[in-house]
Amino acid sequence: MKCFIIIVVTIWINLAHADIQFTRITDEAGIQFRHFNGATGEKHFVETMGGGAAFFDYNNDDYLDIYLVNGAPLTGKTPDAQPTNRLYRNNGDSTFTDVTHHAGVGDTGYGIGCCVADYDNDGYRDLFITNFGKNVFYRNNGDGTFSDISKQVGITDESLFSAGCAFADYDNDGWLDLVVVNYVILNLENAPDCSQDGIPAYCRPEEFSPAPDRLYRNNGDGTFTNATQEAGITLLGRGLGVVWTDIDNNGWLDLYIANDREANFLYKNNRDGTFTEIGELIGTARNEHGDAESSMGIDTADYDNDGDLDMILTHYQAETNTLYQNDGHGVFWDVTAQCHIGEPTHLPLAWGTGFVDFDNDGWLDLFFANGHLHDNVELLQEVGVYKQQNQLFHNSGNGIYTDITNKCGNGLQIEKSSRGSIFGDYDNDGDMDILVTNIGDTPDLLRNDTPSINNWITIKLIGKKSNRDAIGSKVTLQYAETSKIIEIKSGGSYLSHNQFQLQTGLGTAKMVDQIIVNWQNGVKDVIKDVQSNQRLTIKEGNGIISPKR
Repeated sequence: MKCFIIIVVTIWINLAHADIQFTRITDEAGIQFRHFNGATGEKHFVETMGGGAAFFDYNNDDYLDIYLVNGAPLTGKTPDAQPTNRLYRNNGDSTFTDVTHHAGVGDTGYGIGCCVADYDNDGYRDLFITNFGKNVFYRNNGDGTFSDISKQVGITDESLFSAGCAFADYDNDGWLDLVVVNYVILNLENAPDCSQDGIPAYCRPEEFSPAPDRLYRNNGDGTFTNATQEAGITLLGRGLGVVWTDIDNNGWLDLYIANDREANFLYKNNRDGTFTEIGELIGTARNEHGDAESSMGIDTADYDNDGDLDMILTHYQAETNTLYQNDGHGVFWDVTAQCHIGEPTHLPLAWGTGFVDFDNDGWLDLFFANGHLHDNVELLQEVGVYKQQNQLFHNSGNGIYTDITNKCGNGLQIEKSSRGSIFGDYDNDGDMDILVTNIGDTPDLLRNDTPSINNWITIKLIGKKSNRDAIGSKVTLQYAETSKIIEIKSGGSYLSHNQFQLQTGLGTAKMVDQIIVNWQNGVKDVIKDVQSNQRLTIKEGNGIISPKR
């Protein structure tokens, strides 16, 4: 009997701390997409930057669908088939069907990124596409189709090199506003020649002037007003990544923009429709050495479970990715080296990223999508290779991250030039999956196959007076002497959009003692004694309206 008990306990401990495992299932899932970047050998800068994606439930069947952003011909040379963005409907059986044509979302512009939200609060999520050229806004009609309302909404008149985008209600009026981060001023007909010793090469971003960012205020009638100047979002930076986050926990969303090869911006919300840039003041503009880095992707979350939001930035090779810890008093500290992230991320060139609890142990792990800028890097005065392995770091719970990439199954052994990464539970099995986009290549849908007995909970929020997607709301989970805070946000990673549903591991806890929802408009809902391993929908002011095991 003692032997049996020891064996059972040993198995239980091993499963609670099992290695995270991912399996590539792109082909089996029916995703037949290949990114097209329009490369012709002329080394146009835009060719190596794009490829965002989104996990979102466009038809309200409680399964995550996938949207993939594609490039287009740049110089008039058209491939056999016109490249388009693609929408894949989740069939609910771990396969997907291409519904692009029926849904009407096959934009043929040179796509860079995308973001998703229910901008008109009608219960269906809409889709915004950033392009090299004019951007596109698709309104969800609620019947499986979308309408292109780009001209009507008043935000797509300009033709720029747009990158990241994100929705949020920055003025707390219940309507989602939109920020669009623009990268550089690029004219293909007058582009510089950046060859190195006669070898064709992509230019550095410093060769181009930064493009102005844009903030659009939602008028509540289906249209937007350009509020960039009046709001004070006027600093020029070569922006790529963007996220809305309440960095000081005062109920008003602040704006963080990740800039390439210059200081990052953190715009503090003044609560009067204006913002003040404070990145240099609070420590999020540069790394611990005072260097402005080549920032690409970003995410915010409470990685150390201390009740405030921290930040991760991805960077160019030889810079390391940077982890900023929030000290709870309005200052961020670069803890990259202390957390053991620096050395393993020194050589790769990273883009997409995310704080995600992949093994449901209650601690947020880190994922990085890697790939070089130059497809002929071996011929240039640079280190590294073009196709690189993505990375996964496990959070040990004591402030230390461990690179476990080579233990994570075939899904993490792939070498491509990756860009965007999105995170969501596409098969509704209680653990978080990954989709990675790759320049000029097929995407990688990575199913989480981690053997674990850890528990989890998924929460979908529906706002009433707050915006319907509950962007900006915070959820505090209290269980097993643990208290963690999770923010519903738009933006993050690189040019991409993650699932809105809040999903977190609970370790071995079988019960959440208390769920506290602080809606963005100040309303608070408190729900007690919630069983683990279920998906809940919580509506503002109504509590739980639909639990699902």
